[in-house]
Amino acid sequence: MKLVTPGDAAPASVNRYLLPHEQQVITIRRHPAILLGPVGLVLGSLIFAGILSNTTIAANATALAVIWWVWLLVLVWFVWRVAEWSVDYFVITSARLLATNGLITRQVNMMPLGKVTDMRFERSLMGRLLGYGTFVMESAGQDQALSRINFVPYPEQLYLEVVGLIFPGDG
Repeated sequence: MKLVTPGDAAPASVNRYLLPHEQQVITIRRHPAILLGPVGLVLGSLIFAGILSNTTIAANATALAVIWWVWLLVLVWFVWRVAEWSVDYFVITSARLLATNGLITRQVNMMPLGKVTDMRFERSLMGRLLGYGTFVMESAGQDQALSRINFVPYPEQLYLEVVGLIFPGDG
C-alpha cells in the first residue's frame, strides 16, 4: 500500500531537506492522538475554571480575572501544540528516514536506510484502538537521534514499506 502517490510532493518545509537524487516514498504527520493530552488539559482546565467561577472566589473580580487569564494561557499553549504538530513530518525516501519538527527552532533527524540494522513497531492498547504505533530503530550499535518515533499512523503498512526499502526483492 502506497501512502503517497507519485504525484504528491513533500511540503515545502520538508522538501528543502531532500536530496536531488532521492525519491520520496512516504510523507506523513504524526497521528493526531498526540494531541489527546493537550485536549484533555484544555477541557479539564475549562471545567475547573467554570467550577471556580461559581464559588465564593468569583465574588472577587480580580480572582475571577486571574482564573480566566490562566485558562486563556492554557488555551494559547494548546494552539501552539497544534501548530507544532502541523509542521512535524516523518519522511521515508528511497535513501533515508527523516523526522522534522519544531515551529521556531527546526530540528531535522535522519538515518540512512542502509544503517538500519533492526526495526520494530510497538502498539499499545490505545494505539490499536486509535490506529497509531511507535517505530523503534537501531543502527549498528550506535545511539541515533532517530531511534524512536512515537504516534506513527498506519504502523503496519509503514513497517512493511520501510522493510521493503531496506530489503528490496529480486523482482
